[in-house]
This record gives sequence, structure tokens and C-alpha cells, in this order.
Amino acid sequence: MAGGTGAARGTGTATGGRPGPAAARGAGAEAEAPRRGRPRSEAAERSIRDAVVTLLEDGLPLGDISIERIARTAGVGKATIYRRWADKEELFVDVLRDIEPPDPDLPGTCARDDLVVMLESVRLRGLAQRSSALLHNVRAQMKSHPRLWDAYVATVIDPRRATVLEILRRGVARGEIRGDLDIDLLNDLIVGPMLVRAVMRPDAPLPADLAERMVAAVLEGLAPPPP
Repeated sequence: MAGGTGAARGTGTATGGRPGPAAARGAGAEAEAPRRGRPRSEAAERSIRDAVVTLLEDGLPLGDISIERIARTAGVGKATIYRRWADKEELFVDVLRDIEPPDPDLPGTCARDDLVVMLESVRLRGLAQRSSALLHNVRAQMKSHPRLWDAYVATVIDPRRATVLEILRRGVARGEIRGDLDIDLLNDLIVGPMLVRAVMRPDAPLPADLAERMVAAVLEGLAPPPP
């Protein structure tokens, strides 16, 4: 290493073959450098995420799960957690995204196809919440923890909303959707019905063709008139 070569040339060793002070400092710097630049341990990150899930499955309320408790459960130090997450709210959001179905890849062929894919992802998240007691309990508690809810909105909900808004803008630019309506209103018209079915009416059916039927019903009213 370059640092080691410089130390050997400039300092040599002290009497008796022991390293001199400058050489010792150089060796110490070499030993510290790998620690400062080492990559994060994927195994440690997985242990931390699993520890949060374990604590939640044990029935602990979100407010009772501290960084200290997560670290003990995961078998890591608190510093290992803080190297990856700024606070426990950020960690909780990351864990929740792990549990939820992943965000979809859009086909990009037309507004209709992209909107169907986005609505289908809402339907799948609704089904996951119905079938997972863990997801249901976490979601129910999140509203009473404003910092956690705000972090979830900023990290998860807002980007999904931005994706739908961009789909609608592209649809208007391509002449697939009327351009005389407010884009935010169009988003609510598209996504709102699925959210009502998936979240607000937990007993309502969520059939496999629901996204396709909803998009078709709305787009018929949003299509520009024929020339």
C-alpha cells in the first residue's frame, strides 16, 4: 500500500527493532482505513430488518420498539443501525416496503396499460393487507405515529402518486386523455375507487380483472371526442 511504503521510507524502526512512533501511527492509520471504508454488511442489514419483524410479530406496539431493542434482537450495535438508517421511522418504512408487494415495472406502451398496472399493484397491496395480520396491525398503528406516517407518505405514497400523475401527463400529450381537466383530479378518479375497495371496504371483493374494468370505465369518460 502507498501509506505503508511511505512509513517505511521515512521512519524505519526504533532501537531494538520496535516500530518508532511515526511508524506506529502509520500502521494505525492503515488498520483504521479498511474500517472507515468497508462496505455495509448485507447480513447485518437483513438481521436488523428481521429483528423489527420479529418484534412486531411478538405483538410489541410500534411505540415500544426502540433502536436499542432492535439492536439487541438483531445482535448488532446501535451504530450498525444508524449507519444505514437515520432513525427508527426510516427503518420501519424500509421494513414495511419489504413486507408489501413490490412496486411494479410499467410497460410504457400507453396510458391505459400503465394505469392498469398501477391499479393492479394497489389491488395486490389490499389483498396482502387483508391476508397479513402483521401488515394490518402496522398500518392501523401508523396513523397514531405522525413521524412514521409522514415518513411513509414521503417515501412510499408520494412517489407512487407522482408515477400516476406522470402516466396521465403522457396520456394527455399523446392524445389518449382529455387535456382540459385537472391532472390531480384525474389521479383521484383513477386511483380513488381502488383505494375505496382495497382499504375502506375490507369486505368488498377484489377480483383479478378489477383494475382493467376500473381503468376502462374511467378512460371512456376521459377520452377526447373523435375528430
